[in-house]
Amino acid sequence: MERIGVSGAALIDIDGVLTVDWQPLPGAVAAMERLRAAGLPLALVTNTTSRTRARIAAQLAGAGFPIGEDDILTAPSVTAAYLREHYPGARCALLNSGDVREDLAGVTLVDVGEGARGDVDVVVVGGAGDAFSYAALNAAFRHLQHGARLIAMHRNLYWRTSEGFDLDTGAFLPGLERAARVEAEVTGKPAEAFYATALAHLGAVASETLMVGDDIETDVLAAQRFGITGVLVRTGKYLPETHRSATGTPDHVLDSFADLPALLGQ
Repeated sequence: MERIGVSGAALIDIDGVLTVDWQPLPGAVAAMERLRAAGLPLALVTNTTSRTRARIAAQLAGAGFPIGEDDILTAPSVTAAYLREHYPGARCALLNSGDVREDLAGVTLVDVGEGARGDVDVVVVGGAGDAFSYAALNAAFRHLQHGARLIAMHRNLYWRTSEGFDLDTGAFLPGLERAARVEAEVTGKPAEAFYATALAHLGAVASETLMVGDDIETDVLAAQRFGITGVLVRTGKYLPETHRSATGTPDHVLDSFADLPALLGQ
């Protein structure tokens, strides 16, 4: 394996890279310990919308990862910052499977099924799951018909569980956009704003940072377009056919996160 030397910082996806169904992938804990021992600045960046930063940190620490809450940047936390900046004081109808309200501090939230027509300023769409019922999607559609803006935490099509792939927001969002004739503002990966926020969080520059992910488009190529070195791992949602048909070529491809310290020469 060609070594690239110690990078200035690392952005690391969680689901499919470090864990699957929150269970550590082989060698991931040991690799993270080596990165920590080397003093490499890092942040875990995830589109996960089912858990708060605090809960994610506790889950990872319980599995042995040397990680704290300040090391984690989620799509909900970035979305909150985006809403506070661009839509201060807005009434936001939240459609999300999982309780992440703790990470949406400073945002006025209502359930997507609440609020009179025209009384909601923004529809915020998080991660898909049981909450994405016909009634909930239709309520979101009606808010959009009455002038609400559409914010999506991500466009992920699916994620990997212990039982296989499950559908995610990207399987539903285009229908809302087409039916309501609006275009969602995306705040999580692969939005450039997400990567800018992550770099600012670390005080790092793009040219000295690498991004490690299992989603070639959302994680790796999106980061490369922002000037970050892209590292694709063959775990999680990785599929050979998706790799072959991708819109670009990763800077590096590893069998798993366990190989990252060797790539960095540590």
